[in-house]
Amino acid sequence: MSPQATGLQERIASGKTILLAEVHPPRGGDPAPLREAARLYAGKVHAVGVSDNRDRVAMSALAAASLLKAEGLEPILHVTTRDRNRIALVSEALGAQALGIRNLLCTSGNHQTLGNFRAARNVYDIDAVQLLQTYANLATDGGLLGENGLEGAGPFCLGAVASPDADPPALQWLRLDKKTRAGAKFLVTQPVYDLERFETWWREVVSRGLHERAAILAGIHPLSDSHFAHAGPRAQQAIPDPLAARLASLTDPGAWRDAAIRIALETIHRLSNLRGIRGFCISADGDHDAALQIIDESGLASD
Repeated sequence: MSPQATGLQERIASGKTILLAEVHPPRGGDPAPLREAARLYAGKVHAVGVSDNRDRVAMSALAAASLLKAEGLEPILHVTTRDRNRIALVSEALGAQALGIRNLLCTSGNHQTLGNFRAARNVYDIDAVQLLQTYANLATDGGLLGENGLEGAGPFCLGAVASPDADPPALQWLRLDKKTRAGAKFLVTQPVYDLERFETWWREVVSRGLHERAAILAGIHPLSDSHFAHAGPRAQQAIPDPLAARLASLTDPGAWRDAAIRIALETIHRLSNLRGIRGFCISADGDHDAALQIIDESGLASD
């Protein structure tokens, strides 16, 4: 591999299983929660995604990623087009590069009306595919910025999001194709709950050869009782009725948590048997103990 390759790039090229975790920056400016998270995940995962104001106003993802890197973890900086125009998006990538962060996950971001900041105005100057194209070719083609290129920019290890539950499916496969052609080297799916639907989606992914163009990782997110209770109609549609009933029958928070972890482990076990799946991204909304339990009991190794 090139000496410029990130650890994640090397793992992708190796063909081995990839294990990621996801960390949400704290709501305040105290770095202590990030340092604690770094201590917990050290040696457990290959890299850690750092969300970008996904459903809350929090410390900047770039600052959080830099703090995690200083603690020895390899960060994946999430960059959303919801909050920045193309100038700020490129500036963010250049700042990340200066700090030694070159894994970037490009996403549109959740619409602000789905979070607590409903009065905020969105930007969406460019979409995730255009952002991937911009970052992939930044050194030689800065056309979106009115530039010929920015010498010394990149290279970056680029990722994006896949949505197995979104409709219509044909549009989602088209977007995946566009994302891989635009430069995505890894793709992380939205959390998987409906296994039958995911497997149907996966068969089409494999038939189109998309799994050979980028490392595709399944998102694993144990449902907390509060998340389930406040999930909107779109999120609830992704949760099969038997699974919803299995959780809704539990009134004790501890029993709910145990069941959610068990379901996550069952999901990993079943999806691990799919040909071409490259790994998993574990996220538990700040419940790091739950995420670590899933990592440990799943048998997934960070070797």
